[in-house]
Amino acid sequence: MSRARPRSLLLLCLLASTQAQAGEAAETDLSLGGAVRFSYGWLDYGPGTGFDPELLRIDASGNTGRAFFSLQYRWYDGFDAVHHAWAGWKLDGSSDLRVGVQQVPFGLLPYASHSFWFGSGYYLGIEDDYDLGVVWQRGDGAHQWHAGVFSGDEYGTGARYGRYSFDVATTAELPYRERWRVALRYEHAGDWNGAALAVGGSLFAGRVENRLDGSLHGHGGAALHAQWRRAELTLQLQWARYRYRVPEPRIAMSAFLFPFEIAAEADVPTLNIAWELPRTGWFDAITCYNDLSATLPVADRPGLRDSVQNVTGCSFSKGSMLTYVDWIAGKNMWFVGGSGIGIDEPGSNRWRSRLNVNLGFYF
Repeated sequence: MSRARPRSLLLLCLLASTQAQAGEAAETDLSLGGAVRFSYGWLDYGPGTGFDPELLRIDASGNTGRAFFSLQYRWYDGFDAVHHAWAGWKLDGSSDLRVGVQQVPFGLLPYASHSFWFGSGYYLGIEDDYDLGVVWQRGDGAHQWHAGVFSGDEYGTGARYGRYSFDVATTAELPYRERWRVALRYEHAGDWNGAALAVGGSLFAGRVENRLDGSLHGHGGAALHAQWRRAELTLQLQWARYRYRVPEPRIAMSAFLFPFEIAAEADVPTLNIAWELPRTGWFDAITCYNDLSATLPVADRPGLRDSVQNVTGCSFSKGSMLTYVDWIAGKNMWFVGGSGIGIDEPGSNRWRSRLNVNLGFYF
């Protein structure tokens, strides 16, 4: 997909929705919005960042009759990218079909994390990942089903590193890209001893392609996940597993302009806790959390090592403002001073940390 195509898709959806609104004002709903965010970072392993603009985004969503759509486009420092852009059709009162760039239904939804920084799974491409495909979903009382087929990543190429969600990258040493993938997810929600409990499982299977010789290799994953919520307290548990059946012990990923390497096969445990404080003072809501996750390579091969990430912080909301204050600590973890995830590089096996403050205004 070219860089111009997401912009064309955005303008087309906006135009179609506006025309539908003019013709069927009583039955059509159109919402426009966006956000601007600023970020500050202090690092104990290098120079920090000032309080600088981090993101500008626009959102649009709407519906008319059984048809509906949603899209979001983002601008970061140095690149711009589609977040999602899909259209849907309501099949009945509890199910629908969606086509376009959308979230892959895998694991805890919408995220296996509470912080601005997400968990390890995000950087591995198994949390908040958006690809091009078709997804059927059904929410029937306590049961939720997802089934999706994806043609590849959102741009159809691993050579574009400027993207929001993490996908397989094409590099000189590891020249792969994502191809098709099938994903299935089920979750059951109900009451348990006075608390809300949701438990479920997810699976996916697909292929990655070697761009040099055209060979295809297996790509699979599975997860068991649960979320327990009682009053102000929320607990999240997840054990995920992914496998890239490539000859090398590593594969490359990319987003935010930078490629890096991860273990080709690993388990990813997650344990998160969050507490929503009673509403007091100036803020509408304050939620404090600790998100712990790890990447554990399954193969005992040279060049691989466990990675750990822990994020402790709070989010503060007031009207259209949402602020995250996070302390991120990582060991052998990319984006916290490490050169990759689940790999062993000189100097990476020590704890590093950073303070991140992100101030956003949403409209």
